[in-house]
Amino acid sequence: MNISICYKPSFIRRLNKLPKGLQDEVIEKIELFKNIDNHQRLEVHKLRGRLKKFYGFSVDYKNRIVFEYLSENEVALLAVGDHEIYKLFL
Repeated sequence: MNISICYKPSFIRRLNKLPKGLQDEVIEKIELFKNIDNHQRLEVHKLRGRLKKFYGFSVDYKNRIVFEYLSENEVALLAVGDHEIYKLFL
C-alpha cells in the first residue's frame, strides 16, 4: 500500500536549510516512506506527551521527520531536522 504525501510550507523551509547531502538523504527516505512496507525499517513511531497526535521516522541517526496522518493513506510532513525539531511543537 502506498502513502500519499503533502508537504507543509514549514517542512519545505526547513528542508531547504539543510546541507545538500542531507537533503538528498531526506528525499530518499521520503520515497521509502511512501511504501508502508518500509515503515518498520524507517522506525516509524507515534510520538508521546504533548506531541501525541504526531508521528516520526528516522532519516539517519541524528535527524527525524515529523508528520501527521490526514487519513489512512495520506500524511502531511511537518518538520525535518535533529531532535530539536520536537521543540517546535511545544
